[in-house]
Amino acid sequence: MNSNQLFEKIENSNPVDFGNIFNKSIELFKKVWLQGFIHLLISVVVLIPLIIVMYIPIFAIAGLAGLENSYGDYGYVQEDLSLGMLILFVILVVIISMVASAFQLAITAHFYRVCKQVDMGVPETTNYFMFFKGKYLGKIFTLAIATFGIALLAASLCYLPLFYVIVPLQLLGAIFAFNPDIGTSDLIKASFKFGNKVWLVAFGLIFISSILSQIVGMVLCFIGIFFTASFVYLPIYYLYKDGVGFENENESEGWSALVE
Repeated sequence: MNSNQLFEKIENSNPVDFGNIFNKSIELFKKVWLQGFIHLLISVVVLIPLIIVMYIPIFAIAGLAGLENSYGDYGYVQEDLSLGMLILFVILVVIISMVASAFQLAITAHFYRVCKQVDMGVPETTNYFMFFKGKYLGKIFTLAIATFGIALLAASLCYLPLFYVIVPLQLLGAIFAFNPDIGTSDLIKASFKFGNKVWLVAFGLIFISSILSQIVGMVLCFIGIFFTASFVYLPIYYLYKDGVGFENENESEGWSALVE
């Protein structure tokens, strides 16, 4: 599917029903909860080292502050170094945030592919890093930078626009997952175009599914959150499936052959 076909399908998208999507999401969750946990576990294993690296400058700044307290006037010599460490920390935060966002987008996109395969009874692919290959690698980083910029701009405008962009940015993962060959700018345009059409239903589903997954997770001794966190992605999958639809039902089979 090219960008023009995607825009046309969004323009002619079917109405989406809150109750129908929510009920189907619960049924699908029963089948994919383990895959959701595995995807989350992969994210945690990768992101924790990134967070540790990000905090290295903080420890260095704390160490320099200790030198200043211990050596009095000698500490003034360390002020420039402390400022340099602070700047380095800010740069690291931005870079690591971009890397983390890109990684999360790629893993989430693969989870959407798994959801489709399970939903349609197609054999599951196990290549969790399929979107880190070839031309998709640069695209996920570009999308991560774009979404970070959009969210930052929305937050800077008194946070109210952030509530609006939440829906398109959430839909972006599913749109990318099923249309990875479309250009970055067209993917973002498609997410906002579709988000405008389903915003109220999508926002309600995202809000309710997020609250429900957290409550159920906390009831299960808090550790259950790791198993229920993926539920929030299932309504988004069905929003795309019921609203935009897939080009053909054999698409997943073709992707299975591609990634093996």
